[in-house]
Amino acid sequence: MNWIDWTLICVPVGIVVLVAWHVRRYVRSVSDFLAAGRVAGRYLVANAEGTAAMGAITIVATFELLYRAGTTVGWWQTIQTPVWIFLTVGGFVVYRYRETRAMTMAQFLEMRYSRRFRVFMGSVAWIAGLVNYGIFPVVSAKFFATFLALPPVINLGAVAIPTYVLIMAVLISANVFFVTLGGQLIAMVTDCIEGLIGGLMLLALMIGVCYVFTWQQMATALTSRPVGESLINPFDAGQISDFNIWFVIIGILSGIYSYMAWQGNSGFNASAASPHEAKMGRILGQWRAYARASAITLLGIGALTYMHHPDFAAGAQKVTAEVQAVSSQMPASQAVVPVAVREFLPAGLRGMFVAVMLFAVLACDASYMHSWGSIFVQDVLLPIRQARGKPQLSPEAHLRWLRRSIIGVAVFAFIFGILYRQSDYILMFFALTGAIFLGGAGSCIIGGLYWSRGTTAGAWAGMIVGSSLAVMGIVAQQVVPDLPLNGQWMSFIAMISAVVVYISVSLLTVRSPHNMDKLLHRGRYAVDPVTGEPMPSIIRRDSRWRTLLGMDSDFSRADKAQSVLLFSWSFAWFAAFAVITTWNLVDRWPAQWWVNWTLFVTVVLAIAVSIVTTIWFTWGGIRDLRRLFVALRTLPIDRDDDGTVSHTAPADPPLPASLAPASQFDGREPAVVPPELRSSR
Repeated sequence: MNWIDWTLICVPVGIVVLVAWHVRRYVRSVSDFLAAGRVAGRYLVANAEGTAAMGAITIVATFELLYRAGTTVGWWQTIQTPVWIFLTVGGFVVYRYRETRAMTMAQFLEMRYSRRFRVFMGSVAWIAGLVNYGIFPVVSAKFFATFLALPPVINLGAVAIPTYVLIMAVLISANVFFVTLGGQLIAMVTDCIEGLIGGLMLLALMIGVCYVFTWQQMATALTSRPVGESLINPFDAGQISDFNIWFVIIGILSGIYSYMAWQGNSGFNASAASPHEAKMGRILGQWRAYARASAITLLGIGALTYMHHPDFAAGAQKVTAEVQAVSSQMPASQAVVPVAVREFLPAGLRGMFVAVMLFAVLACDASYMHSWGSIFVQDVLLPIRQARGKPQLSPEAHLRWLRRSIIGVAVFAFIFGILYRQSDYILMFFALTGAIFLGGAGSCIIGGLYWSRGTTAGAWAGMIVGSSLAVMGIVAQQVVPDLPLNGQWMSFIAMISAVVVYISVSLLTVRSPHNMDKLLHRGRYAVDPVTGEPMPSIIRRDSRWRTLLGMDSDFSRADKAQSVLLFSWSFAWFAAFAVITTWNLVDRWPAQWWVNWTLFVTVVLAIAVSIVTTIWFTWGGIRDLRRLFVALRTLPIDRDDDGTVSHTAPADPPLPASLAPASQFDGREPAVVPPELRSSR
């Protein structure tokens, strides 16, 4: 690392700090702190949420997977393309959740089930989030200590402290500063800026890898594994354990089941200016996700080339020796790719890579701190106060409790990161710890939003079963080192069990269907939350292809074009997957064909898409940032908008005059539903 590298690290970070300090003045209410005032545009959501999703630990976990299984897992993950595209363009969960106007998922669960269940779910989500987040800072700290080749121990007077512990303390303190300064509002703005700068740096890193290695060198390295352990041919990777076809299938099913249930990004779920902007943010975010994933994959391929091509044998030996030397601090599976990347990247690009990783820590870890800290206050502390009849907190006291809770999350992560013994791959740890909450939450959330016969008893039963099985899995991993089931399988068993229990108990205990129109603010309940004036309902879509693409009356021509483009792109990939897979089932491709395909996708196409999306999202991100500040200057402050649920609801608004009294229908829907009560879903 030289002065160029340090300049490329310090200048962007300094810009982010200055912006955060400027934005703090706009945090005037609990709503601003929790949901960025609910005025974020689609590009702001896509840039910020995408940056927060790409944590440093996620990058290290991806490197770990790539070095173990190459791109073979990525090939089978193409199976999920039509699934995710339908979920995204159809607004699965996210649209209805935004219609409830809840700030946190547990607030929705109180609206749908009960306050006690909200407290229970908030507690479980908080505990699961703390445990899951517990290794984030320590993995990131060990990465920086290893990448920067720092000494393993630093002496402070007579006390010898592991270097990663000091780095962890600095990273956690920086995130506490950002989060407590302005909560979700500062996170949205700084994450967006970090994403814009980081996108340019990732593009430069992709070009740098192509400058260091030739196509032929990468091809030779990718075909160096023995039969049955191919890094590129998914039909010759049967000997690779853990990261195989079952890993992919379980991941897809689990992803559908727990879609939007994980609350590590709960602030982003409530920050969009409208349900439509939230939906479009998710659609646009798919493009940025592809560009980021391609950059990380190409860096991983560069590391594989450096470690397995004869031209770099001397450097590979140096990397191996260093990885062995730090094995007591960082698992070899996590250390080898970062050390190799450091060795082959030239000056300047090293600094960019460190800056990208630092941005990933600031964005992702801050998002998690904010989420778990606010969930404890919003979904545990405040409902308990309400149940005991205590007065509502003032906005100032509410914000103080949010900041205290966030600091508590930081302290826990620091202690947990030092004490926990990691015995599984990072992605397996994610799956199992996430299942503490997700194991039962998916059934409660999807059932609550889409099934009027789901009951509170069913939610309690499903959640207890799913969570208990996940906890048993974590304990089993610590007690039985050679446990035959990995974290992915154990989390899947917990989810399936929860679904069966939720449905069974709900059918046994249901008395009358839940009022879904009231929950989703539709029909007679579609009124403006501020003025109380009726809001226009969304007219039912009238064409099959628009229904397929999730289009409704909110879609402009540009929105339709973006949806069609993403749909076409995704299904082109799936069509290629189907054709190539069928071809290989009949007549296997030679290794060189797989090399050419892999490098075309991860080099040529990825760089082209990254260039386009970098320009596109930079323009859109800057536009939405400007609109955000304009909206914040004029946005009225609602001191009652603090995420609590009033159980003394006003009387239902009257039916439109065009409808006959309900008694004439005998409680049934009229044969011709008037436009006022039509719904898009």
